[in-house]
Amino acid sequence: MDLELSSKHVLITGGSKGIGLACAAAFLAEGARVTLVSRSEAHLQAAQASLRAANKNAIVNIIAADLRDAAAAEQMVDVVERDFGVVDVLVNSAGAAKRTPAAELTAAAWHDAMQAKFFTYIHVTNPLIKRMGDRGSGAVVNVIGSGGKVAAVTHLAGGAANAALMLASAGLAAAYAGKGVRVNAVNPGRTFTERLAEGMQAEARQQGVSVEEAIAKANKSLPLGRFAKPEEIADAVVYLASARASYVTGALLAMDGALTPMVV
Repeated sequence: MDLELSSKHVLITGGSKGIGLACAAAFLAEGARVTLVSRSEAHLQAAQASLRAANKNAIVNIIAADLRDAAAAEQMVDVVERDFGVVDVLVNSAGAAKRTPAAELTAAAWHDAMQAKFFTYIHVTNPLIKRMGDRGSGAVVNVIGSGGKVAAVTHLAGGAANAALMLASAGLAAAYAGKGVRVNAVNPGRTFTERLAEGMQAEARQQGVSVEEAIAKANKSLPLGRFAKPEEIADAVVYLASARASYVTGALLAMDGALTPMVV
């Protein structure tokens, strides 16, 4: 199946690790050109090297930016489009709100969660989606998380940020559909990335058990019996960004392995 992504320019925030890095590999496999954004230059260079080692034809650009800063994010968009070409697809996978047991939450923790998860996405999407609309084409895929659907006591602040992103994704999809821009979101459940370890530590503190016991319990609670792989999330992202999903916009795709069966 031709996804019609060959030579498309894909900007991936949070692209140096985890799901973002898996998305980069998947887009490159389809012949796309990729630009990775992260705060850490060292992590970006390592990601670039690993992608090029795995795919000798890979075109991988990197740029470091703190996306919590709106001005820095917009400047990053300017530089990327000037130096690497017009962005056809934006994949937001940057930032993760720290999982914190409810009793440990402070006002600062709530603010930090919104900065880490919500605004890192909005600061890039806001300027770029307007350009896409002016050009008459584009696709945005937000990798959010299932925490915005179900209130978990160890993820209230982050879940609130996720819920806000879901609403923003659906609203922007409606606002820009007539301008040729599609906006969709993927809501992964527990996915086997480096970030998972931090989440498991919070779960262990909440439950009063060891991290190993928390992980074993989490696996047992999943209908599929295991955490998701980053590559599985990436496959869904690539499809939603592709021409094969040309009539899909405003979708919020649950990928929690049926952990929380819900209609809405």
